[in-house]
Amino acid sequence: MSPEETGLDLSEKGRGPDGQPISLDRRLYMELLVFTGAGETEPLVAALEQAPFPAVLYADLHDPQGVGLLTMSEEPDFFVTELRAFLNRPPFQELTLKPELTMFGRTYAIGYESDLEHVLVNRPRQRALDRSWSWVIWYPLRRVKGFELLPEEDKRRILGEHGNIGRTFGRADLATDIRLACHGLDRNDNDFVVAILGHDLHPASAVVQAMRKTQQTSKWLESLGPFFVGKVLWSGEGR
Repeated sequence: MSPEETGLDLSEKGRGPDGQPISLDRRLYMELLVFTGAGETEPLVAALEQAPFPAVLYADLHDPQGVGLLTMSEEPDFFVTELRAFLNRPPFQELTLKPELTMFGRTYAIGYESDLEHVLVNRPRQRALDRSWSWVIWYPLRRVKGFELLPEEDKRRILGEHGNIGRTFGRADLATDIRLACHGLDRNDNDFVVAILGHDLHPASAVVQAMRKTQQTSKWLESLGPFFVGKVLWSGEGR
């Protein structure tokens, strides 16, 4: 049924160059799976090089045998069909999953973006696969539920604090981010999944440190983490 028939329009919204509303019913889903037991990573890389889907393999900073696997698709069925089959074959079948570090979410628009395809699909994919952003900090977050009852003007001001930090680090080419919504998609009722990417580890850590001083983090976040910190071992577009 169409949005006209249901009264529900679930497409992502933005604003065109002329200020007129635009929409796009596309989004990119991303999943981070973290494993241990990977004493050798060469077989994992070899398998991924033959895979038909884009992916990133990280070395886990906190586990000398740990790896993180990031995959992405516009189709959620991919994760329970093609990816599921791939992971249930060697060499990934031989690893042990750390489910407490699994993160899954979807890209979203805030409402002012003029190029929705770039924001929702192309940009997050490019950032994730760009090997020059060699360090990453992935984490989920959950806001205090009362945040959604604040006046819209207050919410924009509070959210703008993190936006300003991100733009400052981005203009300096020190760090960038990927933001995913995970409402109803996370086993712990988190609201968002965030990745902070850096050419080096310290700037990515410094972004998190800078956000500690904002109202959103200090007052309106109920929980933050657990954190996965990784360095890119391999990334590819898929065969």
